Amino acid sequence: MRNFLQRHKLTPVVSFISLSLLSFSLAAIQAPTDATRIARANHIGVDGSGYGAPVHLVNLENQSIEESSGIAASRRNAGIFWTHNDSGDGPFVYAFDRRGKHRGVWRVTGAKAIDWEDMAIGPGPGRGRSYLYLGDIGDNSKKRAQITVYRAPEPEVTPKDSSSTVQSPRRTEAADVIRLKYPDGKYDAEALLIHPLTGDLYIITKVMGAPARVYKLRAPAPKSGVSTLSYVGKLRFPNRFQGFITGGAISPDGRRVVISDYLGACELILPRKRGIAFDEIWKQSPLPVDIGGFPGVRRQGEAICYRADGLAILATSEGLPCPLIEVVRSDQDR
Repeated sequence: MRNFLQRHKLTPVVSFISLSLLSFSLAAIQAPTDATRIARANHIGVDGSGYGAPVHLVNLENQSIEESSGIAASRRNAGIFWTHNDSGDGPFVYAFDRRGKHRGVWRVTGAKAIDWEDMAIGPGPGRGRSYLYLGDIGDNSKKRAQITVYRAPEPEVTPKDSSSTVQSPRRTEAADVIRLKYPDGKYDAEALLIHPLTGDLYIITKVMGAPARVYKLRAPAPKSGVSTLSYVGKLRFPNRFQGFITGGAISPDGRRVVISDYLGACELILPRKRGIAFDEIWKQSPLPVDIGGFPGVRRQGEAICYRADGLAILATSEGLPCPLIEVVRSDQDR
């Protein structure tokens, strides 16, 4: 989201009131409690989340990444991550490593960028290949008759690719264009999730003051026509002041879902029961996860993912410098 107040066309009076309320809410939500201080000191999760304290690993080297709105851990290239900018950039994906070093820029062949809001990584039509999914799903004014997800095979990243730039990018293989519509109206959304085993696609709406709605497209996604999503559930952040959902991801083992808003994150965990359907996860109670939000380095969080091994969560923040934040799971058997 380029500028929250500007893009939502708030008047100066409304802006003042909104900012005042937001400041009050932030102070109430984010002021460290005794429990939070103890949890951080002992590297355990607050409220039993099972995660350690957030660690600011590094700031990303590439200054072109000024509005990181999606992030995904590579499955093809060890130690590599992908991100993209919010609206205003072209159809580019950026590769970087754990040290924040620039590893290349790719233009997604056949894609347009109206309002890219999230990305995911998962299976696709080619057996044994990983695919990048780019969600052109933002719709602040709720006017879009359809939204689009682009799917392209994940590129191999080589040392030579670090010389590529937005002005001189590499190119992905041709992207599939997956056109979607909601069954019951028009929604703004910033969270795109792909199930790592089935390839099912999920979109979670962005709404303040009400539960978010979860929609699904069962794999395989058609490469032509417009597919209608199915409503499968809803979710609400643990804290009633939060929940303007800006990103999400499914863990590599398909048992966890992490959801972020501007300030924080929460996680849903599927019970270990034989034969339980994945969509039962939307009925679970979310646990808060501290990922370094206000007053930390994550100023406006819109991107979140699991590490490729599933044992940590990583997040970025819009603005420069762009931080890379990691929280490691302390209950690895859970």
